[in-house]
Amino acid sequence: MRIAIDATSVPARPAGAGVYAIELARAMVDRDRRDGYALYARDGWAEPIVARRSNWRCERVSAGSPAARLLWEQTCLPRSLQALGIDVLHSTHHTLPLTKVRARRVVTVHDLTFFRIPDRYPPARRLYMQTLTRLSASVAEAIIVPSKAVRDDVTRVLRIPSSKIAVVYEAAALQYRPIAREDAAAIAREHGIEGAYVLSVGSLEPGKNRARLIEALRRLRDAGIDYRLVIVGQQAWKYDSDFALVDALGMRDRVMFLGYVKQEHMPALYSGAIAFAFPSLYEGFGLGVVEAMACGTPVLTSSISATAEVAGDAAVLVDPALVADIADGLRRLLTDPALRADLSRRGLVRASQFSWRRAADETHAVYAATVAGESPSR
Repeated sequence: MRIAIDATSVPARPAGAGVYAIELARAMVDRDRRDGYALYARDGWAEPIVARRSNWRCERVSAGSPAARLLWEQTCLPRSLQALGIDVLHSTHHTLPLTKVRARRVVTVHDLTFFRIPDRYPPARRLYMQTLTRLSASVAEAIIVPSKAVRDDVTRVLRIPSSKIAVVYEAAALQYRPIAREDAAAIAREHGIEGAYVLSVGSLEPGKNRARLIEALRRLRDAGIDYRLVIVGQQAWKYDSDFALVDALGMRDRVMFLGYVKQEHMPALYSGAIAFAFPSLYEGFGLGVVEAMACGTPVLTSSISATAEVAGDAAVLVDPALVADIADGLRRLLTDPALRADLSRRGLVRASQFSWRRAADETHAVYAATVAGESPSR
């Protein structure tokens, strides 16, 4: 097959869906030396990955804004696919060329947050994602989703038959592993962190449910269980409400907002945390959950959507809508060393069940089935 992977959605500071595209490309390079690949990317991350293989080529795209990328996708990409004789196109983030193309089309839909929790997005962004995702899903020969939860959402909300959908789980990158306590502490100090802390990772926006997490920690502090909360994530939609809440609750000295942290420091920050707290209202996968588990960090996460599916029995699961439930789950984690040790062991086992090699194998199977005109679902 001649395969094109459109990873032009990867931003300069990748997280979540951007990490997915990079790690999938890296794993596909390692596994497949037979098929021909064209990897479309906007930034320089792609060249070092594909340089090792003669059957890969990197197509550098100049599209600095979302509007420019959309124009390129709908006009230039189809012509490039034709010129390269591509058999199957895989877009790694929700959107596809909508005009008729020779190549079979595969799209990854990471979640339907913009339908399920529309307030997590500015109105223009929400409308863009809703419209393009719906249209792309309708023209795609196959849709890849990161969890059964998203598969069910796509069939229900977008009215796509399940036979068209393949569940391919994501994974922690190889760098995520337990880091020695002294080394982890040294990295933490570089970011101004001293002493024990609870870690939370993800963009600053309402859907991550940080307000209830901060309120839960305030309750624990009042009860004499006092730990610092360290939040890693870029500023997004309505991020300032979390800052205001911290001030209103008198928690400025106990909550640290680190912003974006480079990927090579994240294993140490996970490993150094006493617990990882991620009571998100909705996730398509919840990559931070698996990354924390791979580092041996005990996890608290939501009992709904994909986070419960991914965590299995290796985390404390809480109702993200209830501050009291989040507080109780944290209390159990922070006061019970035996529970933390047990969840650390369980988490390492659970994380090992996900791998990018497996994701690449299963994604390639989707390509092959699509080109053969077969159902991609498993």
